[in-house]
Amino acid sequence: MTKRLPGVTASTATPHLLLPTTGHNLDVRDPQPLLEQTLIEWGGKHDLWVFGYASLIWRPDFEFTERHLAQVHGWHRSLQMWSHINRGSPECPGLVFALLSGGSCLGVVFRVPRRKAHDTLVRLWGREMPGGVYDPRWLNCVTEIGTVKALAFTLSRQSRSFTGSLSDAQYRRVFSHSEGCYGTTLDYARQTYDCLLQHGIADVALRRVLKLAE
Repeated sequence: MTKRLPGVTASTATPHLLLPTTGHNLDVRDPQPLLEQTLIEWGGKHDLWVFGYASLIWRPDFEFTERHLAQVHGWHRSLQMWSHINRGSPECPGLVFALLSGGSCLGVVFRVPRRKAHDTLVRLWGREMPGGVYDPRWLNCVTEIGTVKALAFTLSRQSRSFTGSLSDAQYRRVFSHSEGCYGTTLDYARQTYDCLLQHGIADVALRRVLKLAE
């Protein structure tokens, strides 16, 4: 079941944390070919839909004419992506959300008018794809107005940015010590959780992880 939403225009020493087993550097891919391919797939003949599952919900940073609750099948939101700049550092990596294969995800889709779609995609690439870490995909999003195909930023489990399974102790250490140029992992996770609740989305897995910080 989906629900319609109103449209708007929109230093102290820290302990060592476990790094990804393949090294702490993020995947580096040239994002430009991915942008060009996405622009081709969009085609420029219709409005653009974008699926948000974490910070894009509470800080989209682009104008849109509609937004709706949406459900995606075959993918789920998870706090399992390393962050070495935004929410952590190379010495003390933090975490950000990723859309991983399997399960389902409730989020929000935004409708961007065709005349603004090209510039919006360029801006999204600057924000989400500076190192080409995500895999952009067009996913079927089920909403109250029907199914729309929206752009989503997914993460491969083969990516070096994917954490794999994390223990409760690892989450506690990240929540206690990881901070980057945009703030702490804990604040980011809490802000996402609170925003999801405001939209009527209860993320049980995220609630369990956040309890580890108490």
